[in-house]
Amino acid sequence: MAEAYIVDALRSPTGKRNGALAAIHGADLGAHVLRALVERNAIPAEQYDDVIFGCVDTIGSLAGNIARTSWLAAGLPLEVPGTTVDRQCGSSQQALHFAAQAVMSGTQDVVVAAGVQTMSSIPISSAMLAGRPLGFTTPFAESRGWQARFGDAPVNQFYAAQRIADHWDISRTQMEKFALASHERALHAMRSGRFDGEIVPL
Repeated sequence: MAEAYIVDALRSPTGKRNGALAAIHGADLGAHVLRALVERNAIPAEQYDDVIFGCVDTIGSLAGNIARTSWLAAGLPLEVPGTTVDRQCGSSQQALHFAAQAVMSGTQDVVVAAGVQTMSSIPISSAMLAGRPLGFTTPFAESRGWQARFGDAPVNQFYAAQRIADHWDISRTQMEKFALASHERALHAMRSGRFDGEIVPL
């Protein structure tokens, strides 16, 4: 079986909600990083076999196969396909798994695994509510099978986080201390230049 390697890793900067990046179209955000990735590596653009993006709320500017749209918006070859996957909060990680599996199986040689989300323009859970004009209150509520198995308990990460905290007896204070330490480490890493090689300025 072939081995899969991560050749490079790039990302855009992140910003605050409704901040400096808020008005940038999702395809242009993805295109910016894809273009930089291709320019930075000695692999001709036409030799990429696939582009796989993870994306949760694939509506609005993120709809219509955002992986393919981003690649084309970057001005890259029409011949390279793309696909978008949704495994909720694990979507971009799943893109990486699929890319590695394609290489390891020998069916593809060079695959981009990526993800895009623009939560200022497409707020979290937008896709969960998009079906309301069509008569679906949530993706689950009108399913008799779902209701018989799970009832009408909320399906969201906030409810899940509370259940995890209750199960493992994790206090809010513990979580806030952990979150603060995480942000402090990230700021230290940025200020010391640890992310300079991976952030593509925008």
